[in-house]
Amino acid sequence: MATIAVVVVCVGYAPVAMTELWPYARPGAPAFGEWLLSRAVSPRYVADALATRIGPYGRSLTAMIVHSVLGGALMLLGPVQLLSAVRRRIRLHRAVGVVFAVTVYVSMAGAALYLVRTAPADAFSGAAFWIVLATILVGTVLSVTFGIFAAVGKFPDLHQRWMLLCYGFLMTAPLLRLEWGALPWLLPGLSMEDINRVAIMHLGSVVAFGALLASRAMDRRTTATGVAGTCVPMPVLAAVHLAGAAALAWIARSCLGWGAEGRRLLLAYLIPYAATYAVMFVRHRRADREGRSWAREEWRLHLAALCLAPVLSASAALLFERYAGLDRQTALSAGVTIGCGMLAFMATTAVSLRVMYGRELVKRQRLAAARHTRPTPSPAA
Repeated sequence: MATIAVVVVCVGYAPVAMTELWPYARPGAPAFGEWLLSRAVSPRYVADALATRIGPYGRSLTAMIVHSVLGGALMLLGPVQLLSAVRRRIRLHRAVGVVFAVTVYVSMAGAALYLVRTAPADAFSGAAFWIVLATILVGTVLSVTFGIFAAVGKFPDLHQRWMLLCYGFLMTAPLLRLEWGALPWLLPGLSMEDINRVAIMHLGSVVAFGALLASRAMDRRTTATGVAGTCVPMPVLAAVHLAGAAALAWIARSCLGWGAEGRRLLLAYLIPYAATYAVMFVRHRRADREGRSWAREEWRLHLAALCLAPVLSASAALLFERYAGLDRQTALSAGVTIGCGMLAFMATTAVSLRVMYGRELVKRQRLAAARHTRPTPSPAA
C-alpha cells in the first residue's frame, strides 16, 4: 500500500512539476498545479503567492525550468527504480539508475543556480525556506553520490538505503504541494507563505522517516555480516535522550513566546516528531525482544540521531542568529527545519560505516585464518 501511494503521488505530481513555471516564461500558459490549487483552495490564494515570485524566478528562469522539468522526470523515474528493485529486474534497474543519477545532478544544478542568484530574504517564505532548499539540495546530491559509490563497491544494502534517502529528499516537493492544498482547510486564513513556514517544520522529518521505514521493510536480515554489539550503549542513549529533551524544552519555550504563530509552528514540529519517535522506540524494543540484532542496531542509531536533532536545531539557530544576521524567530525556524533531515543523513552514514567495517573485519579474519591453516613447506622442499 505504501508503494502504491508513493507511485500515485509521484505520477500525479510529475505533470504539475513540469508545467509549474511555464506561466512565468509565457503568461497564460497552462499550469496544472495552479489550476488544481485554485479549485482546492481559492484563485486569490494562488494569485497572491505567485505574484511575489515573478522577480526572483525571472532572474533564473531557464535554470528553474530545467530544474522543474527534470524534477518531474525524476518523479517518474523513481517508481520505475523502486519497482524494478522489488521485482529484481537488474538490467532495467541499472539502466534507469544511470539516467536517474544524471537527471538528479542536472536538476539540482538548476536549483543551485537559482539559490546562488536569489538572496535568502527573497526566497519564497524568506530566509528559512532558502536554508531548507539549500540543505535538501546538498542532501540529495550527496545521497545519490553515496548510493553510486555503494553500488560500485558492491554494497547493495547500502545502495538501497542511500537511494531511498535521496528519493525521500525529492519527495519534499510533492508533499509540500499537498500541504498547500490541505492545510488551508485546517488553518483557514493563512497565505501560502504562512503554509510554507508550517510545512517546513516537519517535512524533513517525515521524508527521512519514510526512507528509513522503506529501508527496514526491504531488509529482512536478522544479523549483518561482521556487525556485533552496538556503538550506542545504554549510557550514551540515555545521555542523548536527556540532551534532546533539554533542547526540545528550549525550542518549545522560544516558540511559545511568539504567540499564535509560534504555537502553530511548534505543533507542526512536535506532533510529527513525537509520532516518529514513538514508532522508532517501539520498533527498536520489538527487534530487541525478537533477537534481531541488526534491526535493533539500525533503529538504535536512528533513534539516537532523532534525539540529537533538537540539539543540532538549537545550535544552528544560535549560529544563524549570530553569524547570518537572522532574527531570532527566523533563525530558530531554519534550525528546526534542517535538524531531523541532517541527523537522519548522519545516521545513514553511521549505518553505512558499521556495515563496511563489519565486512572488512570479516574479510581480514578470513585472510588471517587462511594464513594460519596454510601448510608450512618442509626444509627439503
